[in-house]
Amino acid sequence: MAFFTLSSCKKEVNFLKSRETSLPNFGNVDPDKIFNDSDRELENRTEVIGRLNQYYSSVWEAGDLWGGILIAKGDDILFEKYRGYGKSGGQMPIGQDTPLHVASVSKTITAMAAMKLIDADRMKLNDPVTKFFPDFPYPKVTVFTLLSQRSGLPKYEYFIEKITPQPRELNQKFLSNQDILNMLIKYKPELSKETNTGFMYCNTNFALLALIIEKITKKQFPQAMKEMVFDPLEMSNTFVFQEKDTATAARSFYQQAEREFQLDRLDLIYGDKNVFTTPRDLLKFSNAMYSDKFLKPELMAKVFQPYSNEKPGMNNYGLGFRMKIFDGQNKLTYHNGWWHGSNAVFGHLLNSKVTIIAIGNKFSRKVYSALALSSLFDNFPYETEKLKSEMGEKDSVVVDSLAGSTQNYTE
Repeated sequence: MAFFTLSSCKKEVNFLKSRETSLPNFGNVDPDKIFNDSDRELENRTEVIGRLNQYYSSVWEAGDLWGGILIAKGDDILFEKYRGYGKSGGQMPIGQDTPLHVASVSKTITAMAAMKLIDADRMKLNDPVTKFFPDFPYPKVTVFTLLSQRSGLPKYEYFIEKITPQPRELNQKFLSNQDILNMLIKYKPELSKETNTGFMYCNTNFALLALIIEKITKKQFPQAMKEMVFDPLEMSNTFVFQEKDTATAARSFYQQAEREFQLDRLDLIYGDKNVFTTPRDLLKFSNAMYSDKFLKPELMAKVFQPYSNEKPGMNNYGLGFRMKIFDGQNKLTYHNGWWHGSNAVFGHLLNSKVTIIAIGNKFSRKVYSALALSSLFDNFPYETEKLKSEMGEKDSVVVDSLAGSTQNYTE
């Protein structure tokens, strides 16, 4: 009896120890069981692909955009193109395996890693940041207000410039997430907005989420993301940028070809940016999010709830995702990214199960026009008008939502 009791206690201790050190991940998502045939079906497939080709020709090729674009319905890739280079002098031609910086689209991935830790009971949405960093000077800021961009925290890229005299840390070649936290604690800059009273987009929120993920997992953020997200979803060409990658990673450019953006002291801060990935890898992430195994359904539903409703309007924010709500019903969920010469679009369409991915590495706001392609699959009239405008079409040409009626459709 004593032996069995001792054995049981040992097993319990080992289980708890294992639970503390193992990282929850998305390895339970089976890509072969996410979609059924109806998720892949697309009326007027030929016409849709024709429109996508027309868009690419008139916007990407005519605008000399560099990077990659991919549109898929379920796991069926409808359109995929690449052009340009990742290095000066025509080096590193961009193809399907070339990782590019997706800038703030990284926030969606950071958010889902945080949600997985919540799913595994390793933290809670209402946990205050002071639970993880007791000296943090803003007691009302919680995991939820970080994820929903409602913390009111000052933007690190601006508040560090206002510190006088400039601290020694700011003379470093690169700042770290820990440096940002240390300066928040030491200098206690004023909140830009009272916590949880409204939306304010702020990179500081996701830089802190990365530190919380490190605190809980006891691993550096790049390694934690590799184990929790990238490896389980077989995102083999995806990584979080670190100093060791400066010589090998694709660079971003000004609109004038061959002129690279130079790295600055903010370029190693992660969580808010610094995921390098490919359209195909990002599609794996998007598709996994359509699976009911990705997160508990009640948690997944929270991701796409609009939390900033103080002011009426179309635009809102969930947990790591932007959204546009049309007519109080139709919801376009997505995130854009911009850092130096990198521009990115990640559209994750809940109704049609369509994924729209566009990653550019030669600065151009035209990359963001890819989100308007959502009007080919869902009833988003506002995006239809934007698509018509971007493609230089006259009012007499109607780009109807091909998910519904295609009358008046003009090639």
